[in-house]
Amino acid sequence: MTTTEIEKTDAAPAADGRLTPKGARRLAIVERLAYGAAGTWAAAGPIMEVPWWAHGATVAAGALTGWRLWRRTRVDDGPGLLVSTYRSLPVLGWSGSYTAGLLAPHLHYPNGWPMLAAATWTSAMVWAVPLTRSLGLRRIVEQLPEQGVALDTVQGQVEPVPSTYIGHLKQMWALSSETGDTTLEKIHQFRPDEPDFECYILAPAGQAVPASVSRRNVAAVFDVPEGAVTIAPVDGYGPGRLYLRVAPNEAKREAETRSAQEGLVQLWADKVSGPGGAAPGMNLIDFKVSDERDRVRILVEAEDNELINLPRLKLARALGMDDPELLMIETDGLGRGVVTIYKEHPLINIREATAEDLTMGPDGLVTVGLRHDGRPFKMPLYDPEMGALTDLAVGAMGSGKSVFLLTVLIAERLSGVISLVADAQSGMSLPEAKGRVYHFGAGVAAMGATLAAACAVADYREQVSSAKGWGSFKLNEPWRLANVTLDEINMVLGEQALVPAEFRKWITGMIARLQQTGRKFGFGIRFAGQSIHVTDLGDAEKIRANAKQGTVWMGRVNSTMTQSMASDMVTDGTEITPIRRFFGSISEELEAAWDGRDVPPGPITAGMAWGLQGGRAILMRVFKALKKDRTYPHLIKLFETQPVIPGFTPEEDRIFQAAYAQALADAERFLAGEEDSDDEDEEGGSRRRKKKKAITSGPTVTAAPKTLRDKILDALDDGEVHLTRDIRRAVGVGTEDGPAAGSVDTALGRLAAEGLIVSTGHGKWQLVPDQPDEDPES
Repeated sequence: MTTTEIEKTDAAPAADGRLTPKGARRLAIVERLAYGAAGTWAAAGPIMEVPWWAHGATVAAGALTGWRLWRRTRVDDGPGLLVSTYRSLPVLGWSGSYTAGLLAPHLHYPNGWPMLAAATWTSAMVWAVPLTRSLGLRRIVEQLPEQGVALDTVQGQVEPVPSTYIGHLKQMWALSSETGDTTLEKIHQFRPDEPDFECYILAPAGQAVPASVSRRNVAAVFDVPEGAVTIAPVDGYGPGRLYLRVAPNEAKREAETRSAQEGLVQLWADKVSGPGGAAPGMNLIDFKVSDERDRVRILVEAEDNELINLPRLKLARALGMDDPELLMIETDGLGRGVVTIYKEHPLINIREATAEDLTMGPDGLVTVGLRHDGRPFKMPLYDPEMGALTDLAVGAMGSGKSVFLLTVLIAERLSGVISLVADAQSGMSLPEAKGRVYHFGAGVAAMGATLAAACAVADYREQVSSAKGWGSFKLNEPWRLANVTLDEINMVLGEQALVPAEFRKWITGMIARLQQTGRKFGFGIRFAGQSIHVTDLGDAEKIRANAKQGTVWMGRVNSTMTQSMASDMVTDGTEITPIRRFFGSISEELEAAWDGRDVPPGPITAGMAWGLQGGRAILMRVFKALKKDRTYPHLIKLFETQPVIPGFTPEEDRIFQAAYAQALADAERFLAGEEDSDDEDEEGGSRRRKKKKAITSGPTVTAAPKTLRDKILDALDDGEVHLTRDIRRAVGVGTEDGPAAGSVDTALGRLAAEGLIVSTGHGKWQLVPDQPDEDPES
């Protein structure tokens, strides 16, 4: 009998009808459930209004059982009587408890006693399960020695059958003539469903394990291949103790693995590295198979004087893979790379983030997700050497971009970084961040105002640094790091953005300003949108260079955008393929299309992205976040783990709030196309004059773009007479994105009607001077 067959005997019925251990356990469960139901009836039945025959049947069952047991005593059958008595106990106890309940009212006993009796009977029967145990009782009784016969004589005649796998192993060892007087000790079965085990071979005291205990003979004892047996000395012990390992299943798996490995090496040589292969000259150097056998890692090295080149789709095709999503590639950009092949996609299941993940270390890094191989994906909130950084986050609707941004904002709050957030989509993209970061601006105008206020604080820091002779930015010495996050930036700067060209120029000008000098004073910037063209953001070369120092998170987007971003940001040669919306086998979907049947989609890939850092591309997935009632409760909880929201110093806060309020009002007025009014305030003088005075006081504030009427008033601000053609030239007529000449003439007429300007002749205009304030005492 082989070890595999021994294992199967535990589940197969015995030839003599005995129960297997598994069958006995199932029967015991059924028996216990029956006792529970019968005990409930014994407690409740006597006090219920039921027909007389229901009570009579219960009492009769006990009487008939007792009568049958009495009849058994008249037969000379000791083992049979013992078994019958054991089987009669449940019915006699149940009927007795029920009868006591019926008699309790007539004998003036409290009703609680019969119920207690029923409960006691139920507990005893559930513990004892006498019916199940009685199935093996007769065999035990029949094997008892007769009076006057030595026990060892009977044992010599009747060989007991072991009931456990370890018992079978010991019996097979003892029955073999090649094992001598040795025994197996400390047997350890590796898995309950496999026959593989290890143990020690122990000889009698003072003796050595005989030479007959060899791999060949042990293989014969257990009927396994000789290659499945391992015999070795035990450190610290003599020849009386040996280590034994019998692992037929493991040996079979190792043989299959060796065969697969040899096949992989040959396949790689034929289909990949050889002439005409998917990647000629990219040689297989080594490979590893995981313990769970769910992935294979292949180390690849390019031939001399060749750069590493591992096209992902071609490799998947050459290796006969149905789904290219199960093949991952990482390279050093020079001559070496690692190809990982998975049995199933490793990023389907991912855990939630913890506060420890999102707390920045001394190196400026936080963990925002996991790589495809289970390692943490870390991104810098700032670089100790470079200072503040530039990040890009791109992803279509449902790609997980908002979860990524919220995860980063939580990391900033937990790490003491000031978060300046502007959501051009009126705050709809990041509602969880509102009220949980230092600043949250909602809308297109708020995005411009946020940038303007950030530039104002950066100017203040520049003035202080220049006065004190400070060099580059140092974290918290004395200022906190501040990162500006601009979400849905494509609504302002994209090709489809419905904002005036001058407003876009204002935004790109401030972005360029923060890119050029903000890093030196602790201001980073993060762009996010459904699609981002770097050239739309202003200084494309500067942004591209800075983004290589930070992180580009590229979720599910269209292939054109993927290739464009890859060519800009990736230098290690990794082929970036578009991320699909759902996990699943492409081959299965294709077969379904051919057969005309429908295939339900797999889990959604939200949160999965290519992480581009330092010119390298890494497939990752941001930590899981479950949405409930349109928000992410776990992310909100993580926000609140740090009760204090990091913010500016009091002076910086004053500058930021003042600059933001001023720029927001100007931006909203510009976008609405409103006309200035010359209404006088309480102290006299025009509001237009007051606004202009506020802009030029204090730190430099990047002003919002001006409306056409503002430009005309500025052109006439010197009080001199100007010709219409000079006014047209001053406001940009004839230039790209400039106003039309007719629009200027119309605006001149409106300003004249409002009494702000006056015509001094044909085609001549002059600003109406402000009236002097009256003396309150006069």
